Amino acid sequence: MINISRTDRSVVAEWWWTVDRWMLAAVLLLMALGILLCMAASPPVAQRLGLDEFHFVSRQMVYLVPSIIVLLVSSMMSSTMARRVALVVTVVGLGLMVMTILVGPQVKGATRWLNFGGVSIQPSEFVKPAFVVLTAWLFSEATQRRDVPGNFLSVVLYAIFVSLLVLQPDIGQTILVTASWGLMFFLAGLSWFWITGLSLFGLCGGVLAYFAIPHVTTRIDRFFDPTSGDTFQVDVALQAFANGGLMGQGPGEGSVKLILPDAHSDFIFAVIAEEFGILACIALVAIFAFVVVRGFNRCLNETDTFRRLATAGLIGLFGLQTVINMGVNLSLLPAKGMTLPFISYGGSSLISIAFTVGLALALTRRRPAAHMSRANWAPQSFAQRVHG
Repeated sequence: MINISRTDRSVVAEWWWTVDRWMLAAVLLLMALGILLCMAASPPVAQRLGLDEFHFVSRQMVYLVPSIIVLLVSSMMSSTMARRVALVVTVVGLGLMVMTILVGPQVKGATRWLNFGGVSIQPSEFVKPAFVVLTAWLFSEATQRRDVPGNFLSVVLYAIFVSLLVLQPDIGQTILVTASWGLMFFLAGLSWFWITGLSLFGLCGGVLAYFAIPHVTTRIDRFFDPTSGDTFQVDVALQAFANGGLMGQGPGEGSVKLILPDAHSDFIFAVIAEEFGILACIALVAIFAFVVVRGFNRCLNETDTFRRLATAGLIGLFGLQTVINMGVNLSLLPAKGMTLPFISYGGSSLISIAFTVGLALALTRRRPAAHMSRANWAPQSFAQRVHG
């Protein structure tokens, strides 16, 4: 039990009394569940690859330490610090993405990773939350200062980032980034002319991707016509939901993880369904929904334009990635390799999502009004607000 005095003036005390502790607790719960569920899903995958049975579990636990540090440190940032960090991460990350395209190893037809001393990182994962914060700042500046071409700069930055994603290629992340950026664009109060024009541009981009990128064509065709190609992973995932029923077959008793190549990452939700049942899946969905609803609720109550837009974009990233992963597992969306936040195995993904939620926690902290003393940081009770 953390016991911090309301009169404590330290940085940690200020953070503790202003951060959304319920959202923080939900995120830490998801991190803990991620380790347990990785332990259930990953051993067969490791054995097929000739690795130690708990190879992925031990690596996920190693990644969890920096993820928690990133989550807590980023949640303590001020709005100004968040913008500065976002600028640095975006510039460095875009540079690393260029390096990835030029010299990165090709895995499953895509060049998305860089190897540093035996550790693989996916730069685009870290650029996503930084890009959202940076473009939110540009949008907010454009609404407050006519001399700042914030909207134009935001479009340019979006074009650069998305172009690098397409060159990898990574169409799923492109859709994710576009949706979050479009949400902020809409909330910034821009004209319907711009919204309609950019929507048509996105539609044309999707059609072009369908005809120009073979694996996009294949996945969309298989989604609308399963007989047109191999749908093995999706079929097995659906079978897992049928096998699990309401209560599941029990921990370790599932069979789909023995044959699914990505049982520990993209299709871990199917493993959860088979071993722990539909009720466990509903409970997991409820935790994710709590984080998203809590984040958007804080966003709606925010008066600062930058914090409102950035929070909406960050929570949008988190929520949409969750929906895409679950939708693919349930065959409601075309197959796409995208992790389930905090649950799936993946170092870059885990740290990146921790950074995303940490920034959202930082930007939704209840900061004291200018006239309040530092001794009165703690939120007032309802009675105090009524009678005060």
